[in-house]
Amino acid sequence: MDPAPFGLWPSPISAGDLAAATRFRDVAWDADGRTLVWLENRGPQGVLVCQPPGEAPRDLNTTLSVRAQVGYGGGDFAVARGHVYFAEYCGRLYRQALAGGPARPITPQFGCAAAPAPSPDGRHLVYVHSDEGRDVLAIVDCEGRAWPQILIEGADFYMQPVWHPRGDRLAWIEWDHPQMPWDGTRLVVGHIARGRDGRPRLRDRTPLAGDLDTAVSQPCFSPDGRHLVYASDQRGYSNLWCYNLQSGATRCLTEDDHDIAGPAWAQGNRHCAFSADSKTLYFVRSENIQRRAYALDLASSAVEPVAAFADYTHVEQLTAAPRGKGLAAIAAEHAIPARIIAGTAAKSEIRARSQSESLAAADLSAPAAVTWTAEDSKPVHGLYYPPASSRYCGRGRPPLIVVIHGGPTGSTETGFEPRNQFFATRGWAVLDVNYRGSTGHGRAYMKALRGNWGILDVEDAIGGAQHLCDHGLADPERLVIMGSSAGGYTVLRTLTVRPGFFRAGLCLYGIANLFTLAADTHKFESRYLDSMLGPLPDAADIYRERSPIFAADKLRDPVAIFQGADDKVVPQAQAEEIVASLRRRNIPHEYHLYEGEGHGWRKPETIEAFYRACDSFLRQYVLFA
Repeated sequence: MDPAPFGLWPSPISAGDLAAATRFRDVAWDADGRTLVWLENRGPQGVLVCQPPGEAPRDLNTTLSVRAQVGYGGGDFAVARGHVYFAEYCGRLYRQALAGGPARPITPQFGCAAAPAPSPDGRHLVYVHSDEGRDVLAIVDCEGRAWPQILIEGADFYMQPVWHPRGDRLAWIEWDHPQMPWDGTRLVVGHIARGRDGRPRLRDRTPLAGDLDTAVSQPCFSPDGRHLVYASDQRGYSNLWCYNLQSGATRCLTEDDHDIAGPAWAQGNRHCAFSADSKTLYFVRSENIQRRAYALDLASSAVEPVAAFADYTHVEQLTAAPRGKGLAAIAAEHAIPARIIAGTAAKSEIRARSQSESLAAADLSAPAAVTWTAEDSKPVHGLYYPPASSRYCGRGRPPLIVVIHGGPTGSTETGFEPRNQFFATRGWAVLDVNYRGSTGHGRAYMKALRGNWGILDVEDAIGGAQHLCDHGLADPERLVIMGSSAGGYTVLRTLTVRPGFFRAGLCLYGIANLFTLAADTHKFESRYLDSMLGPLPDAADIYRERSPIFAADKLRDPVAIFQGADDKVVPQAQAEEIVASLRRRNIPHEYHLYEGEGHGWRKPETIEAFYRACDSFLRQYVLFA
């Protein structure tokens, strides 16, 4: 191998490669159990792809963009009886035949729709609707002949409506401020009756599970109509529970210390699915920072890995065909970019690839789970990506980028992570930190950040970097911290609390002023800070003390600020407050404002420009400093 300076290795991954990649959002079977539909994000465009049996995949939409926008999105489409129902970017629901023909709107253009759920008889569609701060479950006939009606209202938020196979009951998730969906939600079941006009109406509602301190998610009726399965963290971990609709008995199906459901940041998250014969429950769970697929035999309670997905360390949006033995999911591994995988539990095939897959595994970094001890003697978790190349090697210790995920209630797992591979293949080490407050390690670990945001995340970012330095895995003189959104907040907060520990920072649409975040952010997160910091005005001193903008004069390390001009979650003004302070004091910095971008990058030209800017900034202020 040829010696070369860390961070300057010629990489097989270019910024253009990352910009050209397709992102898969969801996958679903039609009622025939053979036709597969999935959603691809190609830049800012959401494209539905249909593959009937024995045919090549084909695009269903060209001009319309499939993208639900309730909260952080998700719940973009559903497939039933030869049709797909999808939420378009501007908020309307559309119906389109899988056999061909144009899409037709079935709801008027006001507010935003998500999570369409067709009734078993194919006559009606229940969906989440949000307009001017009011969320409801609405219902419309599947051809859009009549005006939509409110079916269920009263809660602040709704998610994941699902029909009973007979069409006489509906289950859904709801919750109210100040809870977030990972804090406390309710699973509710209601009976549906038809009025004299033929329209379904809610006859009653019964809460089945969840409360202010228990998070439940993804209700799923068995195809035979006997059971309702859902995820609940009432035991301290997100386990699967089963409610017998005949006897009323409830039992836990997975009594182990692994999280099955992740945080419900978006509509449409799916972590379990019944087989068509109701005998097997397929699910995914977080285990050793991997997310693998399993099959649960409901008769024997035996749990076995799903053979068709054995080669993948990250499986999501698992779905079972309503007929036959079909199983599909989005799957990836550290050296395998996301794929659409479909087949049976025993054997599957690749239906679509998100990238060219031209890279050899030897040229990519294999992440390893790492754990270190925090100041309170509690374990902290992360993923370490060593520098990787089949051609080059460095001398001494590599520079390190400490990556802070968003949320802050989020997590990082061992799928294909193009950002980390971009840096690792250039000779950087990367540490993805699952700081205390992250999900995937049980409810107690997640709750540790309540009241401690801006403290524990900072401690764990520093502690993780120090741990790697102490073990000879990183150069203490060339440490960088990087994060987006809430992770960007931790970047700014760390650079003000411990200036000089990191050589530089990369902050993507990071939060600078907690007061303005509480006042200006969207409805979904408008009360999030009540648990992370405390409710206002009582906690005003905490908000001021932990807002980076009020300590901006302590910033002295070079920092690059990246911001979307159309960001509704963390508006542009947050970034510019920090930039103004840096400019006044002549602190080395860069400010990149991307027009037409929101809370994250969608345009290929933005993604390419962003990675080029990161590489240039790190060379100037870290590698050549």
